Amino acid sequence: MTAVICVLAPISIPLVTLVPISLATLAVMLAGAVLGSRNGALCALLYLILGGIGIPVFAGYSSGFSALVGVTGGFLVGYIPLAFCTGYGQEKKIAGKYSLLAGMIVGTVILYAIGTIWFMFTAKAGFMTALSACVIPFLPGDALKIAAVMVTAPRLRTALKLN
Repeated sequence: MTAVICVLAPISIPLVTLVPISLATLAVMLAGAVLGSRNGALCALLYLILGGIGIPVFAGYSSGFSALVGVTGGFLVGYIPLAFCTGYGQEKKIAGKYSLLAGMIVGTVILYAIGTIWFMFTAKAGFMTALSACVIPFLPGDALKIAAVMVTAPRLRTALKLN
């Protein structure tokens, strides 16, 4: 699943807001949904390590420590709790068949919070500016990614005999 993240995450659409639209969140949620909280989070961590040491796996085929501490670094770090929460929802079934959905929503909120706060500090931006740059443009796409994981993950788990 780390390889899946590394393949999908660099595919991105740059925006004027400095935060690109990428397939990273889809891949990270899929890792959590397929492998569970612990292993999904470990995949996200390994992805960050690979990108941090210079392998071009971040959005737009970027890499390096500077990407981890730059304006989008909070979103990169936020992939770990996103994968964990998604996997937790998959494992615990607290909300029945909607637990995976709940896990992805909670994880996405945490991702947005970490990424937006990080953006505010690194870009020296106010809250509304950061919200407009880091959250609002991404809501429809992330909703579609969540729907895609809801459909895909159970099939992958079955195919991999993880159910």
